[in-house]
Amino acid sequence: MNQSKVDDAVACFKSGFNCAQAVFSTYCERFGLDKNAGLKIASGLGGGMGRLQETCGAVTGAFLVIGMKHGSDVAGDVSSKEKTYAAVREFSRLFELRNKTTNCRELLGVDLINGDQPMASEQIKTVCPKMVRDAAEILESMIFQEG
Repeated sequence: MNQSKVDDAVACFKSGFNCAQAVFSTYCERFGLDKNAGLKIASGLGGGMGRLQETCGAVTGAFLVIGMKHGSDVAGDVSSKEKTYAAVREFSRLFELRNKTTNCRELLGVDLINGDQPMASEQIKTVCPKMVRDAAEILESMIFQEG
């Protein structure tokens, strides 16, 4: 496992970027995408997609990485589509083994928009770095360690 990449993702989050940005931007250059472009692409996915608290941003950032690795840019490429979807499902399964869910609201246990804002801020500082770390570690084991 490339521990430095995992640590880079956590450091990116702690520097002020959201969870999706932290995961995606850490790996996008490996697939020929500029890091700044990666930060912009993933910017709307934090807080469970625009603070909707649906799928965790660290997870959606990882899904983008999986798409960069396995996705297709050819219409009708069923093989790449199926490989990508299978990898997304496997990532989700592994993430849920560690955290019981991929849902941001459940992971944080607080409403980011209408809830107790000091509590939300504290939860983000404590919970989200672990989610970013977990997502990066799973990516490392799934797609950067494969033969």
